[in-house]
Amino acid sequence: MQMSLPRRAWAVRPLAFAALSVAIAGALVAPRAADASAFQLKENSAKSLGTAFAGSVTAGNDASVIVNNPAAMTMLDGNTFQADVTAINFSTKFSGSSTDALGRPIAGSNGGDAGTTIPVPAMYFQSKVADRWHVGVALTAPFGFKTDYDSDFTGRYSGLKSDFKSLDATLSASFDVTDTFTLGASAIAQKTSAELTSAVNFNAVGLGIVQQGAAAGAIPPQAVPTYLGVIGAVVPPGTDGRAKIKGDDWAYGWQLGGFWKLTAQDRFALNYHSKISHTLEGTANFQVPAQVQGLLSNPLVAPLLGTGQPPFTHTSGTADFTTPAFATASFWHQDEKFGLGMDISWTKWDSFKNLAVQYGNPSQPPTVEEFNWRNSWFASVGGEYYATDKLTLRAGVAVDTTPTYNATRDVRVPDSTRRWLTFGLGYKVTERFDVNLGAAHIFVNKAHINSLSPTGDLTVGENDDKGNLLSMSGQYRF
Repeated sequence: MQMSLPRRAWAVRPLAFAALSVAIAGALVAPRAADASAFQLKENSAKSLGTAFAGSVTAGNDASVIVNNPAAMTMLDGNTFQADVTAINFSTKFSGSSTDALGRPIAGSNGGDAGTTIPVPAMYFQSKVADRWHVGVALTAPFGFKTDYDSDFTGRYSGLKSDFKSLDATLSASFDVTDTFTLGASAIAQKTSAELTSAVNFNAVGLGIVQQGAAAGAIPPQAVPTYLGVIGAVVPPGTDGRAKIKGDDWAYGWQLGGFWKLTAQDRFALNYHSKISHTLEGTANFQVPAQVQGLLSNPLVAPLLGTGQPPFTHTSGTADFTTPAFATASFWHQDEKFGLGMDISWTKWDSFKNLAVQYGNPSQPPTVEEFNWRNSWFASVGGEYYATDKLTLRAGVAVDTTPTYNATRDVRVPDSTRRWLTFGLGYKVTERFDVNLGAAHIFVNKAHINSLSPTGDLTVGENDDKGNLLSMSGQYRF
């Protein structure tokens, strides 16, 4: 009797860069290290972290404006060198289950804590080169994430390890058009790299080959049960391989900002950062069990795979990927004993609809992963209190929406809307040298997961996320 497979198992979608598409897309970069929406990182300033980034480009005396709004360099005098580092501790724990393309349960664990602790560094130098001109250079990490589930994770066919980062080198300049208005612009060179691993469900691959062969007429209907029996005996459920993807690329972008001194105490700023389009190039490497290698080379199976290099052999691949455009509006009110600010940021994630992967191996057809993310918002209120001439205390709150939603969220990016509670302090060691500390706890809504792997395996459940940040910086003026 002929056995019919569910529609979602019809294709043999090799995991090679399918993993890259799933991850780079939203995981990428996977639960970003616990900060801005998806895998965007805001943590480039210990001082701004203390106020939940409220007034991030209008509070003054912070060289991170080189990358956040170059026009705000007008608030800096002389030469400024600043170094920041933020430790991001992110926890994500899955609870749920997985089934294969035939609805059979997939054995395995919940994957443990897939989160990690990573450092995010930043370095800045700015100089007032003329009466109305400032220039600045910076090295920062605006996007990044790393997650790593246990090898027996029940959702392992959708993803195991995801390690993504973008590093920016920024050159900025600002010009004081009037005494109350400044324009700034930046040129940005960005290197993006990714390393992603997944398990490969070779039982599902074998079943898919049989159905594909039957649909193409290469396998007679009466022979389908025999082929399915061979697959079940030679490659039973749980016969796993591994796919490891690595790729990187350099690309370039820009930003433009404005800074207004509304009154002697009030300031307002706007900044727009362009999208940066990459073509990631790299390699896909596979670990294939011996019985699978024998099956793929079997004279009865090999003709179903086409001519040339067989699937699941080491190959090259490329994938177009774009880090999104975003815009920020910032306000700051400065008083003698305190300062109060507000920020609102918008990130254009709706341009991230899918990720198409082209394989170097012609036996592996292009893979398209759909995401259809939505635009996201980050809004914060915070302030600082000048306890003494040397000591400043800070606090802030923020709400950060997610671009993902139930229909598109997967195990690589268990992202959900989060709320920030932050604290910080600054201390003037000398007239030229300041230190700042910032800390935050991030409360995250439950991230409901409904993830379909490239081989039709369905993972359903939820991730429990939380994050803690600790940041410190030193600034020297000369």
